[in-house]
Amino acid sequence: MNSTEVSLAEARRIAVRSQLLDGTATSVLDTVRRLGFLQIDPISSVAPPQYLVLWSRLGAYDRAELDRLLWEEKKLVEWRAFIYPIEDLPLLRARMRRLPTPAGKAFLRENGAFKRYVLRELDRRGPLLSREIETHVSRKGQERHEWWGARQMGLMLEVLAGSGDVAVVGRRQGQRVWNLAERWYPEIETIPWREAEARIAEKRFRALGVKLEKGRWLAHPDAVDAPVPKRVTFLSPFDRLIHDRARTEALWDFYYRLEMYVPRAKREYGYYVLPVLRDDEIVGRIEPVYNRKTRELAVNGVWWEGKPVSVAGPLRDLERWLAST
Repeated sequence: MNSTEVSLAEARRIAVRSQLLDGTATSVLDTVRRLGFLQIDPISSVAPPQYLVLWSRLGAYDRAELDRLLWEEKKLVEWRAFIYPIEDLPLLRARMRRLPTPAGKAFLRENGAFKRYVLRELDRRGPLLSREIETHVSRKGQERHEWWGARQMGLMLEVLAGSGDVAVVGRRQGQRVWNLAERWYPEIETIPWREAEARIAEKRFRALGVKLEKGRWLAHPDAVDAPVPKRVTFLSPFDRLIHDRARTEALWDFYYRLEMYVPRAKREYGYYVLPVLRDDEIVGRIEPVYNRKTRELAVNGVWWEGKPVSVAGPLRDLERWLAST
């Protein structure tokens, strides 16, 4: 693949435009396809990252659209706490064939009867929440082994999902609903791992727009460099533009770490701080917190890298969107 060396200023513009943070995003589905995936996380001081990442690009959108695309239209698929376009399933299947890990294989060997039970229950009674499988066992008086505990049930489902034996087929109040993968995944072509690995790397490069190699910024052949329209938005800590912290620091000289696991007294900024993106510059960080009872968005703090910019507009838009969902 031929890539072109670009300047730091060009790399910043390309990175922002490639990630659709220039205001050109048009729909949930097209945005996920362009980004490659969304990361799922339950932390929702503002909104869970799978929703906030889309808001940063689309502004106010219908959050139910993501669920429809996943569970009704099946144009997206959830696997291992990520959401992917369904057309990437052949690449995911290639990854599944390389799982479970040695530790996962050992777990399955040690708990063969447990595995057979879970698959049998999903075959007979699925789709099910994990606790519905456990409740069924307990009710019949069959919970006799240490590995029937809640943690072990979750681990078994994770291992089986990783290798493509079971799949997440829905959610109830945020909890995953499980079924046999063969009932959920469509028939697809089989791709060898080497080909899949190369395609995954190319998709990642295309989505990010630029990469740093030996001190040089290299642009993807399809990347477009043009001025970024004036726009201010906030970025989820899981946003792909800044998810690689070393790359973020190299691009913008912006040191960013999520401090929610840092003791309060040792935090430099706050619990769940979002970078502030203005045009193609990261200009600061902000800690908004949404109160779901009062439907109000408060700001615990704002820290600027240089001259402050107005965030009244995006804060107002964010609060209205959160209140409408």
